[in-house]
Parts: sequence; structure tokens; C-alpha cells
Amino acid sequence: ADGHRRMQFVKGPIFGNVILADEINRTPPKTQSALLEAMQEHQVTIAGTRYPLEEPFFVLATQNPIEMEGTYPLPEAQLDRFMFNVLIDYLPENDEVAVVTQTTSRKPEPIQSLFTGDDVRRFHDVVQRVPIADEVVRYAVRLAAASRPGRSGSPDFVNAYVAWGAGTRAAQHVVLGAKARALLRGKSFAGVDDIRALIHPTLRHRILLGYRAEAEGVSPEQIIDRLLESVPPPVG
Repeated sequence: ADGHRRMQFVKGPIFGNVILADEINRTPPKTQSALLEAMQEHQVTIAGTRYPLEEPFFVLATQNPIEMEGTYPLPEAQLDRFMFNVLIDYLPENDEVAVVTQTTSRKPEPIQSLFTGDDVRRFHDVVQRVPIADEVVRYAVRLAAASRPGRSGSPDFVNAYVAWGAGTRAAQHVVLGAKARALLRGKSFAGVDDIRALIHPTLRHRILLGYRAEAEGVSPEQIIDRLLESVPPPVG
């Protein structure tokens, strides 16, 4: 020691591969802004110095939809970075019994590694190689585009109830999700059924409702249901 103080950079939890942000809407805007950079650019900037994040890197987050006191709504730009918005209900009884049993036992269950980060990168590469027809991609794009109000050809219910619709990233994410879903089901290509199965979790956090929708109790789920009815899928 020479009697001088120095600043030393210590990597925090954001430098992990899988980040779980519990109750993300309780983080202040400054923290949300920093997380947005990590999610979009896969890097962290501190005092003008950029630190790349190790791949693979992805973020899981939870929100409590009931208690809103002391929370900060996530900006649309950050919501758009999340691939899916998955609604989780209470567990089935047998699953809840298993959780209670394991978490109240004196002997914790051992955690075993199933795959490595390199394996995950290979999984990503395999997913991107899954074939998908141009017309199926066009269908995904049309579903996302139909959610945007004020455009030529926008459905009347979208113009009436939606303040802001889904962007291009929604179509990108639903196509990637469709490819992964096809693989998980042993299919050699992604089809319309895969797009339709994933359109709700892809769009529900990307559709911003207007005052009329809130006044009449219209939900994003209902808007997406009507989009599926109004946008015809490709034939053949």
C-alpha cells in the first residue's frame, strides 16, 4: 500500500450468462437504462469504458401484476427487447407439493450441469438454420404490422383501441420462436401453426392500448385474437 486510494472495477451479476431480474418494475429508471444497454448491445459502459458481456447472454425478468406501489413502468423500448411475455398462473397441485417439499427439506437437491455456454451457442445456430417459407415469414410480418394504428389497411378495431403497435422486432422474434418450437416438436421446418402458437406471448407486451380500450375493458389478448381472425394465413 502506498497510501493512495484507487478505484477498482469489480464485475457484478450482470456479467453472467443468464440474468434473472426479479420484479424488474421495482428497479429505478437509471437501473433500467443500464439494463437496456446490456440487453441490446451485450455490453456495459462504466466511466466511458465498454466491457463486453460473455456470450451467451440473455435476461429473464418477472413482474408482479397486482401490487403496483413503488414500481416504475418499463419503457416501451425496453419491453420490446424481451422476446416473450409469458403469463404464469398458480402451479398445479402436484407441482406445488413438489416445490414445498424440496424447499422445506434439510437436504437440498443437487444441481447438475446439463450443457455449457458453447452448447447454447450451437443451439442458437441450429435454430437459425431451420427452414421457413417466405409466405410464413410474410404472415408473421403482416400480423405485427396489422397491430399498428393509423396505417393504410389497419383494422378498424386497431385504430379504435391501440395507441402503439408492434415493431419489426416482434416479427423477428416470433419467427425465431417458431423455428425453435418446430425443432422441439421434431419438425424439419417452421409453419403457420408455430407462428400462431407464439403470437400472443410475442405481441402482448408490444401493444400499447389507448384510453378507449382501457375504458371499455379491452385487453391486448382480445386485440391479438382479433388480429388472428382478420389476417388470413397463407394457403398451401
